Amino acid sequence: MIDDSEIIERAALASLHSSANVSIREDLGLTTEFVAGTFVSIAVALPASAIVINRALGLGMSEKATLEAVTEIARAYRERGIERHFVHVHPKARPDDIAEWMASERLAPARGWMKFKRGTEPPPEMSTALRIAKIGPAHGPAFGAIASDAFDLGADAAPWLAGLPGTQGWHIYMTFAGDEPAGTGALFVQDGVGWCDWGSTVPAFRGRGGQSALLARRVEDAIAFGCHTIHTCTGEDVPGDPQHSYNNILKMGFRENYVRANFAPPKVAG
Repeated sequence: MIDDSEIIERAALASLHSSANVSIREDLGLTTEFVAGTFVSIAVALPASAIVINRALGLGMSEKATLEAVTEIARAYRERGIERHFVHVHPKARPDDIAEWMASERLAPARGWMKFKRGTEPPPEMSTALRIAKIGPAHGPAFGAIASDAFDLGADAAPWLAGLPGTQGWHIYMTFAGDEPAGTGALFVQDGVGWCDWGSTVPAFRGRGGQSALLARRVEDAIAFGCHTIHTCTGEDVPGDPQHSYNNILKMGFRENYVRANFAPPKVAG
């Protein structure tokens, strides 16, 4: 179901915000708003590349998409000086003039995100020379550093992500080359639905099957935890992109669910 996918993704992002302590919230300028049922995630101090955080999720999901909602979402980012953010448009929100509304707020179409889903069939067996382990708070700093770098959040976000191991609902994993952290993966579970997120590999350890094995492990654990559906996403398939993550997801038994349209301010040159 579309709504299962949107609800679990929004819940995971909200949980990430809730995991931040007061100091981290102040340092990063973290806040959230709800605008016409849309979850607006804000991090003032993160770089323009941090669109996995600075994004509005669920426009048109629970309330009708309107020009007023688009204007209010754009204002929430503009007034805080955030130069780049994504506005995700729920697939049910299909008024003919939504692109015109976005354009009125200087928001243009951006690369869509493909949403994937799978059921409880076992994933294929994967082999890797890297060791896979579910981690706790002791490995939080390494998780935060690797994931923040891979997702272009900047070093200041690392202490925030470091708090996810041990946060309710989250199951955090890491690959190791010997004792050296090599990659990350996360699984968020709520109400029998799983969300796979934060998959990344340190460049020096790519090409060793770590991400496929990490995704397989998360699928296995989600099924063991009683999930009936598991979701994830990545950028839609476009010409010229090798789509390593996209292909790994399909290899793990996920099926293409739908492409979610995105709008964003134009990238600043230079």
